[in-house]
Amino acid sequence: MEEVLLYTDADRVLIQRAYRKLLRTINKKATQEDRTDIRRAYEMAVEAHAKQRRKSGEPYILHPIEVARICVEEIGLGPTAVVCALLHDVVEDTDVSLADVRKEFGSKIAMIVDGLTKLDGLYNVESPQAENFKKVVSTLVQDVRVVLIKMADRLHNLRTIASMPRQKQLKIAAETSYIYSPLAHRLGLYNIKTEFQDICLRIMEPEIYQDIADKLEDSKKLRDRYINEFIKPLRKALDALKVPYRINGRPKSISSILNKIRTKKVPFEEIYDLYAIRIIVDVAPEREKSICWQVYSIVTDVHTPIPERLKDWITTPKSNGYESLHTTVIGPKGRFVEVQIRSERMDEISERGFAAHWKYKGVQKMHNLYENWLDNIREILDSPHTDALEFINDFKTSLFNEEVYVYTPKGEMKIYPKGATALDFAFGIHSDIGAHCMAIKVNNKLVPMGYKLQNGDQLQVITGKNQKPSEDWLKLVATGKAKAKIRQALKEEKRQKGEYGKEALERKLRNLKAEFDENVDQLVKFFGFKSRMDLYFGIATESVNLNDLRQFEVEGGKLVPRKQEVPVKPVTTPATELRETPSPMRGVPKLIINGEPGEVYNYKFATCCEPVMGDDIFGYITINDGLKIHRTTCPNAMHLMANYGYRIVKAEWVYTQNTSFTVELVITGIDDGPGVIERISHLISSTLGLNIRSFTISGSEGFFEGRVSVVVNNIDQINHAIVTLKKMPGISNVIRSETN
Repeated sequence: MEEVLLYTDADRVLIQRAYRKLLRTINKKATQEDRTDIRRAYEMAVEAHAKQRRKSGEPYILHPIEVARICVEEIGLGPTAVVCALLHDVVEDTDVSLADVRKEFGSKIAMIVDGLTKLDGLYNVESPQAENFKKVVSTLVQDVRVVLIKMADRLHNLRTIASMPRQKQLKIAAETSYIYSPLAHRLGLYNIKTEFQDICLRIMEPEIYQDIADKLEDSKKLRDRYINEFIKPLRKALDALKVPYRINGRPKSISSILNKIRTKKVPFEEIYDLYAIRIIVDVAPEREKSICWQVYSIVTDVHTPIPERLKDWITTPKSNGYESLHTTVIGPKGRFVEVQIRSERMDEISERGFAAHWKYKGVQKMHNLYENWLDNIREILDSPHTDALEFINDFKTSLFNEEVYVYTPKGEMKIYPKGATALDFAFGIHSDIGAHCMAIKVNNKLVPMGYKLQNGDQLQVITGKNQKPSEDWLKLVATGKAKAKIRQALKEEKRQKGEYGKEALERKLRNLKAEFDENVDQLVKFFGFKSRMDLYFGIATESVNLNDLRQFEVEGGKLVPRKQEVPVKPVTTPATELRETPSPMRGVPKLIINGEPGEVYNYKFATCCEPVMGDDIFGYITINDGLKIHRTTCPNAMHLMANYGYRIVKAEWVYTQNTSFTVELVITGIDDGPGVIERISHLISSTLGLNIRSFTISGSEGFFEGRVSVVVNNIDQINHAIVTLKKMPGISNVIRSETN
């Protein structure tokens, strides 16, 4: 941020306009006392941020004002959140202290502002991002407004990210995709989740994003005409219900469309369910279910339904409170159309998630949904974690998209993430039941502990008092709660066994007349362990041989390594002492790393994504293997940028002609006999002039998939090859493989 002495007249106009816009959103919700607190918070923030500007050049204070507006208008929070949003950066970025905030606004506001303030002095931890997010989540269980304000803060940062450097944009997008987008989904903030995903896609893969956006824009008139054609025959029957309703249609999000393109492996033009129609009825809660099913009956009378696409989240709401009937029908011209049917209450919950949940607390079973989830988060927080990264990985398992519904022997329904196992169920019932689980029955039949839960399963857990978790159990569970509890049990067992190892070490050192406390840390390092507990456990399990202490002698109670004869080093020429490092002279592509010539870095290209000249790339500083160059679309990019942002460096290509790369293309299409191999090979070798390194193909039932490794000079050759191959008769899709 750049410093300025005072706000200019133009600044004041912008600030006053933004503040008045905020006030208009809260007028109905705020008491006179609330308005006074908001004004005081606004004045404190305006003064505190007076010398700060954003990268775009505008006054910094516009950011907290806009975050406060998003909290009210787009998330549905109240005056307290407005005060906290206005103050969310003052402790972190200005001279205002947390004590000042507490004195002015009380302990509740101070607690929320503290939760929103990044931790200082995190340079010696493995992942500062993970440590800071753990702090946010720790406060989440006390007051969920912390994380909701954090969502608003992240949303405004993404909306205004264009002024940030490219490398910073990539880090923010990766962190958002890794944690904030799944968390928005879990809190029921569907609009915010969708916007997160679309903006991140625009940053990470701008060309693909723009291509889909252009195609949607080009087809907008046709799409609007089609939606009207679909809705028209429904209106007469809906009017006959004599209940207030509204109906609208819109295309699916760009990120959702891309996900379909990739999962179904079809081009944009072959995705038929681009449309989503929403029918929203305004009825009392006790009539919602029956009216929604009547609307479903009308829709399926007018348009042909696809029965297997019916999803009933009214009878059984999602774990984040989402309620709606979803069905897919065949509309005019044979196109698939998704129809969502819900009430106004359900719609507000789907739009505003957690905040709307409190408004309707007490309706049906709404009050249990988030409390159960927060209880799970508390249990994960209460379990000891080696580091914040371990905690974040456990926490992420609670942010699942898909879920399964299973039942206890008494018929009580439990919700788990898709992929959860029978052992997850045991730990979900109670930690002690999980820890002493001997066997599990599903639908009265014994199953392995690692059995993956299916919708409708009824489970019974058989326990034994002498049973206890083993290291293998960590591979049999998917939920963070189960993993945390298993680790906790293993650490406790390790601690107990370690006591025997500690006693053995104390005896050994006493016999050697060496002090225990002065030498134990040196021995931890000598035997290659991370902690004293690991050393004690190693001694107890006999993986450490205390006879190795003969390599030390004792001087004044301290262990000192025995002196060893140093062998005479043979005379070498400077040439033989040179370390083998990548050199552009040997065909390694040239790069610019953080603005410096890449030759000064010992860099390698990551094998997980195989970058090619022209790809958008970044550098990642590994612990033991130098600098690795990855594509920004690498399967591992999101994890690396989100958790180890401080190890990410800017990397750019120096474009040259004498480089070559091997790339694998995956080609799918109609299997019409042996000639397909010859046609593809001829096109690649003769028409495109590319060298084929390998070619494998498999086909069955009229379908084939081929994998071709070709040598190219740059990304343009790959793109040209993909476009040309797609035009071949019988080829349905061509994509670049993520890994070679």
